[in-house]
Amino acid sequence: MWEYTDKVKDHFLHPRNAGQIDKPDAVGEAGSLACGDQMKLMLKVDENGVITDAKFQTFGCGSAVASASALTEMILGIKLEDAAKITNKDIVDYLGGLPPEKMHCSVMGQEAMEAALNSYRGVAPELLEEKKKHIVCECFGVSDEEIIRVARENNLSTVEDITNYTKAGGGCMSCHDKIRELLASVSGAQEQKKPAAQREKRLTNIQKMKMIEEIFEKEIRPMLKADGGDIELIDIAGDKVVVSLRGMCSSCSSSKFTLKKYIEPKLKEFVHEDLYLEEVKP
Repeated sequence: MWEYTDKVKDHFLHPRNAGQIDKPDAVGEAGSLACGDQMKLMLKVDENGVITDAKFQTFGCGSAVASASALTEMILGIKLEDAAKITNKDIVDYLGGLPPEKMHCSVMGQEAMEAALNSYRGVAPELLEEKKKHIVCECFGVSDEEIIRVARENNLSTVEDITNYTKAGGGCMSCHDKIRELLASVSGAQEQKKPAAQREKRLTNIQKMKMIEEIFEKEIRPMLKADGGDIELIDIAGDKVVVSLRGMCSSCSSSKFTLKKYIEPKLKEFVHEDLYLEEVKP
């Protein structure tokens, strides 16, 4: 029997923001009734690009309802560009975890958010239809692009993993060989892209400090300073990098997303894959 966290149970029994929005600015749908789960996400967006209201309608299991409820809480009051950075892993972390067999519910939430953004930005329907030409799993309508993205973002390596996260391969199983090919291509591409610094088993704190400061100066500070902010390296303890955001960034509501979705991935890519950020307030 599956184990659910108290937060998952709470969001299922007491879902936040369930319902509809009259005349929404954006609508995104994901999943399919034929596959057992479907979600519709509706947004209101102000003139500054901030999400002022979010409602959902979901047909599916408790994990699907909880994922949709959590997503609406996460995106309320933030800008669209920050909402676009939310991944299924963020939804799972927010809920305190999901059973492996229910990870596809969090992916459905991420895909509904992406569909809503496409709706808001007026992405041409023909571009979305193009994706359907690359369907790998006919049973559940999952494309090669979806499988590759989910595999990369969640470090998946088996067909069972892909089925848990997307349902692909969970029907007639005729697509299993194609899924294995896609997983092999993802694994090979990631290995080729991995900088030499990641393959080093150990770096001294002085080496880490020098490399981090170089990344800050070349990749991070120009972006932060453009918005009136800055970043300071406070300490390094093993794989933990302690930083402090300065200027406008120190009070920005999107600072956590900036740290986790932009700065931390840069350090993992160019310094070491085990590094993670911890912020201290000035």
